[in-house]
Amino acid sequence: MNLLMKLTLVVAVFSVNIFYYVKANSLEYDGWLNIALYHALDYDEPNKFTLRGNVTVTNRNTGLVSVAQEPLTLQDRNKLKRLAQENRLYRLEAHVSDSNGVTKFLTSSKACALAKAQLTDVLWVSLDHSGTVTAVTQSVNNGNMDHCRDLSNSDVDVLDEFNTDVYVKHTENAPIPDTASFIQKMEREREARERGDTKDNRSFFAKYWMYLVPVVILVLISSTNPDAGQR
Repeated sequence: MNLLMKLTLVVAVFSVNIFYYVKANSLEYDGWLNIALYHALDYDEPNKFTLRGNVTVTNRNTGLVSVAQEPLTLQDRNKLKRLAQENRLYRLEAHVSDSNGVTKFLTSSKACALAKAQLTDVLWVSLDHSGTVTAVTQSVNNGNMDHCRDLSNSDVDVLDEFNTDVYVKHTENAPIPDTASFIQKMEREREARERGDTKDNRSFFAKYWMYLVPVVILVLISSTNPDAGQR
């Protein structure tokens, strides 16, 4: 690969990185973003989702959010208790609305863990380099608990409202290579070769190994077949 081809390749890679860097930093990151939360509490109808609340991301860049959630009714608390006692999953569906439309994400946690945590959970909203939501994930502190047979009525009676923290995660941009210094170095080396200033300090084998290896192979083949020349 000659010098011109190397320079062309380096400039192409540099241009692609600059394009994505400028694109990521010129976006309307402070645009609005609404997330409607729906949960499935019915043991007998697992695909029935009802409204839990709304999360509004007022600034995607700073992660500023506001949360408004519906309190649990007595019927909802009993449904959650049954899910916990049966060691089932609490499923949450997030409907993300922005200027591009609506996108749905499904996440889940142990119903037992959520009940034991007194409805305290965390929502992680992941954004890509363009500010688009790529995932909405729920996590609960007591996520390692597997059994809730000991969940009492008093434990369920205190479950009234969700206490949710929302965090916005941004995808970090890859570092931009220092192509300017690399190009300057290659230019200096090319000019030095043209002037004859550079000396090849490599060893004899390093210079001519491509010629020596075939000869060695032929010698080894000949030595392993001593009768080949007599036929």
